[in-house]
Amino acid sequence: MSRKNNRPVHRTPARAEEFNPDYSQTKRDLTRIGILAGAFITILVVLSFFQEQLLALFIK
Repeated sequence: MSRKNNRPVHRTPARAEEFNPDYSQTKRDLTRIGILAGAFITILVVLSFFQEQLLALFIK
């Protein structure tokens, strides 16, 4: 019968690589989301000024 090898395995650590992710696409997406959110909020504010007139058109 063979004996089990209970010796610890020594592994050499992997070479440390510099962590340098590319966030250009994420930044572009967040910019697009911000522009759309700003546009929608602006549209809602402008429509709120004409709320009574718009309701009167649809209730007639």
